[in-house]
Amino acid sequence: MINENQENMYPANNILNVVVGMIVGALVGAVTMLLLAPQSGKDTRMQIQKKGFELRDRTADRLEDTVAQVRSSVNKLASDGREKIKEIKQYGQDMAVEQLDHVSEAAQAGKKAIKSS
Repeated sequence: MINENQENMYPANNILNVVVGMIVGALVGAVTMLLLAPQSGKDTRMQIQKKGFELRDRTADRLEDTVAQVRSSVNKLASDGREKIKEIKQYGQDMAVEQLDHVSEAAQAGKKAIKSS
């Protein structure tokens, strides 16, 4: 129960664990491929180089996508925050006017009471 709550509280840890697991899995797969490959060393090196470039390109693409998503989320949160601030400010102004009206009414009633006595 406690572990489940901690996982929900720290989603970045879950993502980090997944990324680390993917990297470890890729490395184990690469070592296995090297050990079981029935091709020459030169071909194997070329294949490793090619796969390295592909992995680098895929990682760069995913990183760009993630950065774009984060920027979009931050912009949306900032926009929503600004809207909420405007609403709260307007509510505060409305409440201040309402309270001033009540004070003014009370002052007028006080004046009438003083004049009538």
